[in-house]
Formats: sequence, C-alpha cells, structure tokens
Amino acid sequence: MTYAIGDVHGCFDALKDLLSKLPLTEGDELVFLGDYVDRGPNSKEVILLLEELSKNYKCVFLRGNHEEMLLNCVEKGRECDVWYFNGARATLESFGGKGGLLEHLDFFRSTVYFYQKGHYVFVHAGVRPGIPLEKQHPFDLVWIRDEFIYSENPLPGKIVVFGHTPLMKPFVGGDKIGLDTGCVYGGFLTAFRIEDGTIYQVKCSSGGWFR
Repeated sequence: MTYAIGDVHGCFDALKDLLSKLPLTEGDELVFLGDYVDRGPNSKEVILLLEELSKNYKCVFLRGNHEEMLLNCVEKGRECDVWYFNGARATLESFGGKGGLLEHLDFFRSTVYFYQKGHYVFVHAGVRPGIPLEKQHPFDLVWIRDEFIYSENPLPGKIVVFGHTPLMKPFVGGDKIGLDTGCVYGGFLTAFRIEDGTIYQVKCSSGGWFR
C-alpha cells in the first residue's frame, strides 16, 4: 500500500499519532509531500522520526518550499529574509541553532521535487498546467497555488497529489488530491491511501486558523 502524508511543519506529536494509526506492513510505501519544518515547535524531532522511519519502510521525501528556503539560506546564503519570514526561527530553535541543523543537512538535500507511481504524480505544491512533468520548473513544483488549484486536468492522464495549500478538509477530485489540512494552524494532519482512497487523520493542537 502507498500512503501520502500532508504538510507536517514541525508538529511532531501529530505525526507520531498519525503514523500509529496507519496499518503499516512490510513493503508499504510512505510518500511525504514536503514542509517538514518551520512554524511548528518540534522540527528536529520530526526529522529524526522521518530518518528513523526510512530505515524500516520505503519512504519518499518530497521537497517543499520550506525545505527549498532552508537550503537556499543555509547552503547558498540566499533569501534568508524570506525563510525567516516564513517560520525559520522555530526550526533553528528546535535544532539548537544552525550547527544542529547542519548535522541533518543531508536529509534536506535528499528531498526530491516529484515522484510518480502509476497514474499518480506526487508533488509539494502542484504543477503548471499544460507543461509536461519533465519540463516543470522547480519553483512551480514547490510554490504554485491558484494557477494549479483552479485548473482542470493540469497533467492529462495523471492525478496530482499535493500539499502546500491549506484546506479545511482533504480535496479528492478526478485530477488532483489535496492533503494539506492545516495541521500547524490547528487543523488536521492527513494521510491518504491511494489504492482505495482511505483517509486517516489526527487533530492537531498547534495554531488556530481552523478553530
């Protein structure tokens, strides 16, 4: 079975609780849609859990815009103000400063922009409609919103599974499936089993947008 999991944003307790609800067996696959860090209180614990999880299950870690911002700042010294505006302080505090973050930089470097399985395409933010997947710009894959959200059949013949845009509840359509349900804002952390459409959720305690 293949499970896609929405944006975590440092919500370690919710991630731990959600994983405990999944009926995982040997051979199952977990596809995480990105945004593991920032805003929430326990980014380091989230990364440690994901690293440990990947030792026992096949895991795909997609790159979110927050991982992109982190790498641009830490590795290239670029756009650090953008990262700080988007929740970097919580991440740095969780890791005990930049030094602690550097110890796990390989995890962030290993994240990928998209993943395909059958007629499903997993990506953090979405795709630019009408452009073949192999020609998509990385910026769009981690940042795009409205042009993708309000499009019809953005990748013909494919169902795009995405996070990034917080929703009140999972969106399941014929051409796209949205799984960011605003955990860090007090919503839910969501997993979706692609073989049969089963949805698993846990209520999150951070934030307050969805309360």
